Amino acid sequence: MYFLLNDVVLSLELQLLTPPVMARRFSALSLDCVSRLGREIFAEEPKLQHRAVERGRRLASLIISKAPQLNAALFVAPSRGCDPEQVAFRYTSIDVAMLAQLYRDQQSGRLTPAVADQLVWAKAAA
Repeated sequence: MYFLLNDVVLSLELQLLTPPVMARRFSALSLDCVSRLGREIFAEEPKLQHRAVERGRRLASLIISKAPQLNAALFVAPSRGCDPEQVAFRYTSIDVAMLAQLYRDQQSGRLTPAVADQLVWAKAAA
């Protein structure tokens, strides 16, 4: 399964990312709590999707566990160490074919933040 985190397409195997013990531990969290967690970790590291990919995969796994219809998330922090309340976030569901194309573009080095914004985030805002 693919998940777009900002401008990086993550390849996820959910059963490997969320062992049963962890799944039970996080089952009480709501999507609002997961969003807050995402805002907190992006406030610490605004380029999380590039610099801490495993943390990004765990966040994506949590998002999917709370809202399986979602396959993309955008977190934008104005600066490292900012207040988590300043981190803007948005979720969306994009066509699976588009997600696969973004993954291929990423593999070939053609997926940039501008491309992801144009193809996904600008359209999701409209």
